[in-house]
Amino acid sequence: MTTSDTPVEARDSEVVQRDRVVIRFAGDSGDGMQLTGDRFTSETANFGNDLSTLPNFPAEIRAPAGTLPGVSSFQLHFANYDILTPGDRPDVLVAMNPAALKANIGDLPHGGVLIVNTDEFTKRNLTKVGYAANPLEDGSLEPYAVHGVAMATLTRGALEETGLSKKDAERAKNMFALGLLSWMYHRPSESTERFLREKFAKKPDIAEANILAFRAGHAYGETTEAFAVTYEVAPARLAPGTYRQITGNVALACGIIAAGRTTSLPVFLGTYPITPASDILHELSKHKAFGVTTFQAEDEISGVGAALGAAFGGALGVTTTSGPGIALKAETVGLAVALELPLLVIDVQRGGPSTGLPTKTEQADLLQALHGRNGEAPLPVIAPCTPGDCFIAAVEAAAMAVRYRTPVMLLSDGALANGSEPWKIPDVESLPTVDPGFATEPNAPDGSGEFWPYLRDPETLARPWAIPGTAGLEHRVGGLEKADGRGSISYDPDNHDRMVRLRQAKIDGIEVPDLVVDDPDGDADFLVVGWGSTFGPINAAARRVRKLGHSVATVHLRNLNPMPANLGEILGRYRTVLCPEMNLGQLAMLLRARHLVDVKSYTKVAGLPFGAEELQDVFLDYLTGKHPESAADTTPRPANETTGAQA
Repeated sequence: MTTSDTPVEARDSEVVQRDRVVIRFAGDSGDGMQLTGDRFTSETANFGNDLSTLPNFPAEIRAPAGTLPGVSSFQLHFANYDILTPGDRPDVLVAMNPAALKANIGDLPHGGVLIVNTDEFTKRNLTKVGYAANPLEDGSLEPYAVHGVAMATLTRGALEETGLSKKDAERAKNMFALGLLSWMYHRPSESTERFLREKFAKKPDIAEANILAFRAGHAYGETTEAFAVTYEVAPARLAPGTYRQITGNVALACGIIAAGRTTSLPVFLGTYPITPASDILHELSKHKAFGVTTFQAEDEISGVGAALGAAFGGALGVTTTSGPGIALKAETVGLAVALELPLLVIDVQRGGPSTGLPTKTEQADLLQALHGRNGEAPLPVIAPCTPGDCFIAAVEAAAMAVRYRTPVMLLSDGALANGSEPWKIPDVESLPTVDPGFATEPNAPDGSGEFWPYLRDPETLARPWAIPGTAGLEHRVGGLEKADGRGSISYDPDNHDRMVRLRQAKIDGIEVPDLVVDDPDGDADFLVVGWGSTFGPINAAARRVRKLGHSVATVHLRNLNPMPANLGEILGRYRTVLCPEMNLGQLAMLLRARHLVDVKSYTKVAGLPFGAEELQDVFLDYLTGKHPESAADTTPRPANETTGAQA
């Protein structure tokens, strides 16, 4: 193990070129790992690498310091080519205390770099997490390239002349770690220093302390003999354009703002804060200048009720939540189905049931989105596949809601919401527009001069949208069944049958694009079907398998209701169809039922996304005839020590 060497004068280190690197920062939830990872990510984005991130938060608001439940981590995968996942396992692990080491060391491959804050490896902290002996001294870390750095001590020394207390000075040790890693990977530093001055503008002494700690970490790497090698990852060759780093939640917020422009409607967000969807509210609340009104309600039901009321009043109504909130909003969403008003419902899925795993990801709300309302209450369901894709998914979902006069469910998840990637900023003027086409005059076909709110557009089956207060367009709303055309309350059996079928036909008739299969060789007989955030791991695994000489085809569902018209034909072309999902096989069940194809299922409900290496092994089992024992087999598979394939 390399310990904290005394810094010497600056020296030249060997520079090694890498095409990709995965770094994981891990520490106590109070150690600032998310900020550290976010800043490293921002500098990496500025440098021009392609990147993908995976923040991993503890669920507890404030777990006891130094304990396993309180460990927070941030993983970043960056490369000089296009990548699809935040990486399976880190090449570099920064562990700020024994708990972070114990929680994450199992993911570090042999030969990986381990940077440890030795100041925290006290007997008390070791005992907290069940270490009988100090792993830095007992030889258990010999398979790794270990660098012990007394980060707290070195940070205090760097800030000694600032007059800060020992406690306040030590809080900047995460910036020391950031400076050290920035030196190791030749990351630019100017914007981090600028960010710190802006973040702590009201506390300039704290800003300067963090900058000094950042510079000290950089200087430590440059002058100590502990690090003989630095690494360079060249910028990626991305398509020309203007890029920004974006998370899925921020992309959704930007998409909602853009949807207000493409539909020419004011935007109203009625919501209640819930992990992991709250950042959409936070972001939208900053943009009142774009015609956005945000309303933080007292509960989930009030939030969706306000959004539906706004839709009735002529606005683009939006509500955001996670799985538990969807359950609470179900009655009002059903009301929106009956009223046939546009409403965008965003579900950022998390582990369940009940409170479940608030900070972990899952895809288990699909059946709830499709069928989780009383009666026959169909609505469209759309699922983005990457953080950046959340933008256009929001634009498309809002356009669909307005065009067809229906609530639309958008299914994101925790991995997309908190993960980030470079996003090419689109030309908003090029986005397709939708005319809301408000009713302006009576429309009764009998010439009575009345307004019939449930007459239908012959092309879309959408009903007219009349803004309250428009003279001559008075009409009844409510949850009771409506008479076809006139909209009056009706208990007639034939009318109810007709209205149920009309609402279903409207959704079934929504135009969605045909699927395009990714099959480079054109001769695959093994197809992998995915939806949502499984896009990255599935396609990264397919890349790996193809490099090993096997043929595999992939197809990804964006529209989950209605499904693309050519889906059945595609499924029928392949001898084996596999559907990996972060649930117990919900889409696979639907595909079997609708298309009578024996879709195999590979499932995971661990609160973490699939790994590319994990799916590679599953694909190879099918391709080489080593099929799982059953279609629902979820036996954990051991990770390979090394792999030469790229994800």
